[in-house]
Amino acid sequence: MYYIGVDIGGTGVQAGIVDEYGKVVLKKECRTNVEAGFESIMDDIENLVNSLLLDKNISTKDIKSIGFGVPSFINNEGLISCVNLGWNEVNFIKSIKGRFEDIEVFAENDAKAATLAEAKFGSMKNKKIGVMYTLGTGVGGGIVINENIFIGANNMGGAIGHTIIGENYYDCNCGNNGCLETFCSATAIIKHATKLIQEGRKSLILENANNDINNINAKIVFEAFKENDEVAIETINRFKLYLAKSIASIINTLDPDVISIGGGVSRSSDIILDGLDELVKQHLLYKNENFADIVCASLGADAGIIGAAFLN
Repeated sequence: MYYIGVDIGGTGVQAGIVDEYGKVVLKKECRTNVEAGFESIMDDIENLVNSLLLDKNISTKDIKSIGFGVPSFINNEGLISCVNLGWNEVNFIKSIKGRFEDIEVFAENDAKAATLAEAKFGSMKNKKIGVMYTLGTGVGGGIVINENIFIGANNMGGAIGHTIIGENYYDCNCGNNGCLETFCSATAIIKHATKLIQEGRKSLILENANNDINNINAKIVFEAFKENDEVAIETINRFKLYLAKSIASIINTLDPDVISIGGGVSRSSDIILDGLDELVKQHLLYKNENFADIVCASLGADAGIIGAAFLN
C-alpha cells in the first residue's frame, strides 16, 4: 500500500506518493492559483493527485490515505482561514472529502506535518518526545509524543512561533508583540539588519545587496557573519539568543529528547548550532542535568509531503 501527501503552500502545491518506509517514490507540483479562489485550488489539487496515480499506474484502491499539510490552523469543524491563500473560514475538510470519497482523508498544519515526518523517519526518529522548529519566512513548529502530533484540546497546540519570548520593536502579523517569529525568522533577521544599517551602521551586508537595502535577505546576512561583519554578528547573535531562550523554555516545560531545527534558515546550521547548547543551558532550570539534543532536521523539502502522508 501507498500513501499520498500534499503540501499546500502560498506559491505552490507539492504532492507525492510515499511508501510505507517514508520514501517519496513519485512527486509532482503545481502553482497555487490564489487569484482563482478556493474551489479552483481544490480542483488543481484533485488533478495533481489523479496525475500521480496515473503516472504510477495505480488506483485509489492502492492508496491507504491522503494527507494534507496546510499553512494555517484548522479548527475542530474543519474550517480554515489563511490570509496568504485568500481563504476565510473555508470548509477544507468537507471539500477535499467530496473529491476523494473512497479514500481516508486527513489534514493538519504544514509545520506539524513536517514535525511528524521528522519523528517517524528523520532527525527525531525513535525518540519519545520531540519538538521541531521550522525557521523560514515565519516560524512554525510542532510537538510529537510517541510519534503522535500534540494538537491540544482545540487543535491549537504547538504554535511555537507565536510564543511570547520578549518585547520587540515591531508587532507580529498576528497582532501580538514579542512573538518568537519576530526574533527568529528570516524576516526578523532581515528587519534587524536593515534597522541597524538605517541607523547609520556600516556593513558588508549593504554592499553584498548591491547597495539596495531592499535586496537584503537572510543568506546575505549569514554570509556577512562569516566575514566578521559587525552588523551581521549583532543580528545573528540576537537571533541565536532568542532562539536559545525559546528552546530553554520548551525544555523546562516538556523535557523532550530532541529539538530539531528545520526550515530555510537552517541551511546555515553551522552558524546556528555553534555554541547554541551553551546559550540554552544558561536559561535552563536544572543546569547540571542532561537536556535535549539539538539537531538539524534531515528530510529537507520532502518533510511536508512525508508528514502529510502519514497523518491519521
